[in-house]
Amino acid sequence: MTLFLPCAAGVEDLLADEVHGLTGLQGEDLQVGRGGVLLQARWEDALRLNLHSRLAQRVLVQLSYTPYRQEADLYEAARALPWEDWFTTRQRFKVEITAQHSPLKSLNFAALKIKDAVVDRFRDRSGVRPDVDTQRPDVRLYAHLDAGHCTLYIDTSGEPLFKRGWREDKGEAPLKETLAAAMLAASGWDAQVPLYDPCCGSGTIAIEAAQIACGIAPGLQRRFGFERLLPFEAAAWRGLREAALAARHASTVTVHGSDVAFRMVDFANRNAHRAGVAEAVQFRGGDALQRLPPTDTPGLMLVNPPYGERIEAAGVAGRGRERAQSEDGDFFVQLAAHWKKHYAGWTAWVLTPDLKLPTRMRLKESRRVPMWNGPIECRLFRFDMVAGSARVREKPPAP
Repeated sequence: MTLFLPCAAGVEDLLADEVHGLTGLQGEDLQVGRGGVLLQARWEDALRLNLHSRLAQRVLVQLSYTPYRQEADLYEAARALPWEDWFTTRQRFKVEITAQHSPLKSLNFAALKIKDAVVDRFRDRSGVRPDVDTQRPDVRLYAHLDAGHCTLYIDTSGEPLFKRGWREDKGEAPLKETLAAAMLAASGWDAQVPLYDPCCGSGTIAIEAAQIACGIAPGLQRRFGFERLLPFEAAAWRGLREAALAARHASTVTVHGSDVAFRMVDFANRNAHRAGVAEAVQFRGGDALQRLPPTDTPGLMLVNPPYGERIEAAGVAGRGRERAQSEDGDFFVQLAAHWKKHYAGWTAWVLTPDLKLPTRMRLKESRRVPMWNGPIECRLFRFDMVAGSARVREKPPAP
């Protein structure tokens, strides 16, 4: 069957690498598109990807790809599909629709026509129609419209895959787990060197890293939409879960996080306990401008600092906005100086929408990776830390 795995913009190639590692697919069976990857796979692969993918937002089964010009064409395309092979009239469903350059004036009306087609097909064949539930549906149907074609999907994930099942405590503007995983993948971290997030918030990056270090599949603590679909076989799914449970192991590397707000450190510790990595990650309170390296061995820092549309950059608790704008200097300038003084040998990756951040930090990035945080276009900058500034190092020694 044809599967489509949507992901955040900028993550497509990373997701393709992940899918290849999980399924072995390549070439024409695995194609990178805009906003996701398209693959020719088996039903079992759909289950495996839901369980193990850290980067995909959903796993969708593509059912049709047809031309259209008006809403009536959408109705005919949806009515032609064998929905009765996927779910029954006792299950409630929902239609969600997205569009890009569609000539139709109302997406709500387009979704209504697709819904009518599904209901009419069931009614014609059994005399009974399924109900619609927009809040807690058993089955989710997706339609995507471009300028001339409609693609119809059935969802196998249910809730979005970034909902791992362990993050019950969270602060303001939390980072999605899928984006944290994308940052880890882009950085090339392989669980062989220490990892530290000095602005950890509720612990998303550090916990995601600790689960990778412990071999914990991201979907082990949640349920999936495919469990309500007719092709579902409990025995096959049980085998996949048991294999994933058996693959867990103790971490051989240390993962650390710290935050200026002790309330967030408490959140992070509770989340780590629920995620099964309480022994693999250590959280501490403290200002990012004052914390010293958590290990003697240089490692990798991965940071999603507060910014712009999310929340103001913050150092000392309760003084975020004032500190960022105060006379004692910009937070990022001070952070760069602190890193150069105390974190020689470390590699720092910073996610930010500020394309001029390297200039502000007076650092030269060695790499920049385009990445989107929801609707916010960002860059993931890599900085290789050395002691002092380049200008200081070039000066001759004083007599």
